[in-house]
Amino acid sequence: MMKPALIACALSLAMPAFAQEEIRVDQGALVDAAVSQHILPRFDHLAATTATLSEAADANCSPTSETLRAAYHAAFDAWMGVSHLRFGPTETNDRAFALAFWPDTKGFTPKALSALIADEDPVIDSETEFQTVSVAGRGFFGLEFLLYDTQLSTLGDVSYHCALVRRVASDIALQSEMILTDWSEGYAAQLTDPSEAGPYTTDAEALQVIYKALDAGLQFDSEVRLGRPLGSFDKPRPTRAEARRSGRSLRNVATSTAALGELAALLSAQSPLIAEEYTQAFALIAAQAEELQDDPVFAGVAEVQGRFRVEILQQYIDRAREITTLELGPALGVSAGFNALDGD
Repeated sequence: MMKPALIACALSLAMPAFAQEEIRVDQGALVDAAVSQHILPRFDHLAATTATLSEAADANCSPTSETLRAAYHAAFDAWMGVSHLRFGPTETNDRAFALAFWPDTKGFTPKALSALIADEDPVIDSETEFQTVSVAGRGFFGLEFLLYDTQLSTLGDVSYHCALVRRVASDIALQSEMILTDWSEGYAAQLTDPSEAGPYTTDAEALQVIYKALDAGLQFDSEVRLGRPLGSFDKPRPTRAEARRSGRSLRNVATSTAALGELAALLSAQSPLIAEEYTQAFALIAAQAEELQDDPVFAGVAEVQGRFRVEILQQYIDRAREITTLELGPALGVSAGFNALDGD
C-alpha cells in the first residue's frame, strides 16, 4: 500500500498548482548546468557501459552468459538515461534508431536478424559494413532478441550467432562513442556558447531544445512505454510492452523517469516553487514504480486491478508533464512547440 505521506503528496498534486513564480531566469546558466551535470556525464556513462558490453560479448557470446546479460542491462540502463536527448549527435546518421529501434510495430527486428542468420551474411565481418544493416537488426533490441528470444537466441549456426552477438554489441559501443565524441568536441559548446554561426543563436534557443527533450521524454514514457501495453480497457496489449523479453518494461520507465527527474530539477533550479512540485511529482512516480516491482513487464494490465496500478503510474508521469508544460515552460520563457508524438 502507498504510504500516508505519499498519499498526501498525491492529493496536493491534484489541487491547483502553486502560484506562478515571476522569476527572471538566467537561461545561459541553466543550459550550462544541464550540459555539464546531466548531458555530458550521462553520455560518458553510456559510452563506458557499452564498451563493457562489447568486451563482455567478446569474452563470452553465449546468450545464457550471466556476465553478458548483466553488461547488457547496465548498458541499457545507461541508454534509458539519455534516450530523451533526441537532438544533435544522437540524430546524426540515425544513431538513436541504431541504438534503439522501438516501437517496432511491423516486427522488423526479428525479420532482419533472421535474414542475417539464414544467409550467414558476411556483412557482420566489417564494422563499417555493418552500419549499412537496417537499424531494426541492430542496437539494444536486436541484442535483446539474440540473448532472450526463445527462437532467435538459438537460431542458426552457433559460430555465426556468436559473431552476430559480438558485432551488434560492438556496434552499440561504436554508436555510443561517436555520440559522446560529437558532444564533447563541439556540440556541447554550440549549446553553451550560442552564436550566429551555430544551430543555436541565443541562450533561449539552446534552453528550448533541452526543455523540449524533458517534455517529449515524459510524453514518451506515458503515451508509448505505458500507453502501448495498456491499450484500451476492452483490449489491453501486454505483449506490446517495451523490452518485455528481457524483463525490462517497468525498469525502462523507472530508469527513464529518474533521469528526467534529474533534468527537471536542473531546469527548475531557479524556480523554487516549481522545483518543489517536481520533487513531489517524481517521488510519487518512483514510489509507484516500486509498487509495481511484482509486475516487471506489465502483464497485469490484462486484469482490472493490475491495469489500475499501471494507470496510476501513468497519471503521475502526466502530472510531471503538466508541471513542465504549464509552469516550467513559462518560467523559462520557452515552449515545446511542435512535438512529433502529438501528431499533425
